Amino acid sequence: MATIAAWMNIDGQSVIPAVQQAAKQLESTVGEVFLDFSSVRRIDSSSLRAIAELAGTAEQKDVKVVLRGVSVDVYKVLKLMKLASRFSFVH
Repeated sequence: MATIAAWMNIDGQSVIPAVQQAAKQLESTVGEVFLDFSSVRRIDSSSLRAIAELAGTAEQKDVKVVLRGVSVDVYKVLKLMKLASRFSFVH
């Protein structure tokens, strides 16, 4: 089966809708989904829930989620919430 990768930019002002859109993208993606977090400076608990749901859906569909441009602060929160291990990271 061919790999079909999806690439999405995550807007720092609307993390939840963007992550929900990425979750929908998983339906037609085989292989990897790349999410560009460079404009996201912080995330709240609602965003964390959406990110956790995305991780769960990706695991069910066997799709790798790669986060690009994650700030140190956002990474620390993901690590604290035990979500960092569910993603791959690139600069």
